[in-house]
Amino acid sequence: MSEITSSSPSALELEQPSQPGVWVIPPPRQRWWLYLLFLLLTLCSTMVVGARMEFYFQHHQPVFSLNDDTLSLFPISWIAAHPANLLMGLPFSLTLMFILFAHEMGHYLYARHYRVFATLPFFVPFPSLIGTLGAFIRIKSPIPSRAALFDIGIAGPIAGFIPACVALVVGLSLSQPVVHSSPLSELQLGFPLAFYLAANLLHISVPLSGLSLHPIAAAAWVGFFATALNLLPGGQLDGGHIIFSITPKFHKWISLLTVFALIPLGKHMWTGWFLWAVLLALTARHPRVPRYPSVTGRRRALALCAALMLVLSFTPAPFTHSSGLEVWPDIRDGSRQTLRDLRDGVQHLLHRK
Repeated sequence: MSEITSSSPSALELEQPSQPGVWVIPPPRQRWWLYLLFLLLTLCSTMVVGARMEFYFQHHQPVFSLNDDTLSLFPISWIAAHPANLLMGLPFSLTLMFILFAHEMGHYLYARHYRVFATLPFFVPFPSLIGTLGAFIRIKSPIPSRAALFDIGIAGPIAGFIPACVALVVGLSLSQPVVHSSPLSELQLGFPLAFYLAANLLHISVPLSGLSLHPIAAAAWVGFFATALNLLPGGQLDGGHIIFSITPKFHKWISLLTVFALIPLGKHMWTGWFLWAVLLALTARHPRVPRYPSVTGRRRALALCAALMLVLSFTPAPFTHSSGLEVWPDIRDGSRQTLRDLRDGVQHLLHRK
């Protein structure tokens, strides 16, 4: 993901060269140690969850299993007790990190090509189901043209999509059926079109929902999911950059249409779309970019490729049984129970007095 931030001379240190009347604005210094630190932390956090996935894969269970008490969601105590188990997480971690790194380097290298100052990829570790919140770069200088904006915006999804496809084919070929005696995961994945095409190509007869995904295939799933999110046509996501570079006057309206489309998806498919609808609504306004050179010819054909990547990567329900209609009753009942417990607690205190 690339984020455009405004930059002004007052925010940077000015250097005056020997020629009078000419000012040079040097790019701010990057803290290499900070990017490296967070890269290593994210590598470790993804290895922890990757080791958990490998453990379940070796036992022919769903790698995203949640209702099995054998290991916690982020089994750091299990790793601390048996440090060698951390190496089990390498297949997932290295695959996912490479996909994310390729995506961000696509943005970064094209930004450098157009002499646009961008930060190095910043990885975000997080003790979650996949061990990370992803990665991003920040663009801190003006983009010279809409053509440059298009190239920078689309380079990331293309660079990440290709290794994700390779990981998908390799990972699915190594996947195995879930044994019937193993407990079903309460968290079941939905799969994008690319998974079904790859399964058909590999002649996999078992339904995708009945597979214990190899950790490499699980990393591919995360990579496709990230690609789809970034290609949503709105805001300052990669898809939003592409839309703005082609038709800036319709960018805001397309962003709002995307927001309105995500609301019913959140109600009927996955509640997480509500969050993305809010994020897109808050970033619907795009910074201005000079028109010329504009997006024509070959670049417009690449825009169709971006649309195809979105179709292949998008999953209406990334996690099944998690729509608003299914989640809201549990939240409502839980809230009512919490209010009853609070009321009973207050009444008990008043009674004691």
